[in-house]
Amino acid sequence: MSTIPTLSDLRMTHDPAGRGYHAVYREHQVNHCPGCARTHWLIGRTSAECAFCATALPLAGASMRSHSSPAVIVHRNRAAPAFAA
Repeated sequence: MSTIPTLSDLRMTHDPAGRGYHAVYREHQVNHCPGCARTHWLIGRTSAECAFCATALPLAGASMRSHSSPAVIVHRNRAAPAFAA
């Protein structure tokens, strides 16, 4: 069984700026699907899926936060945040 070489084995560095185009779904903008160019989306908590070709994009506003702290839910009609159990 062969092993997959790492970046250090290949003498390469991790360069996020050099990875190129990174498609994300942006709220309050017209988002064209990179697969079929249509604009109808099914929106979830962390991703959006094209309703025609099922291409999935991550939400630009979804955070990759640590799960060690409690989730804070801020309601628009309340001044104080509520904590999720």
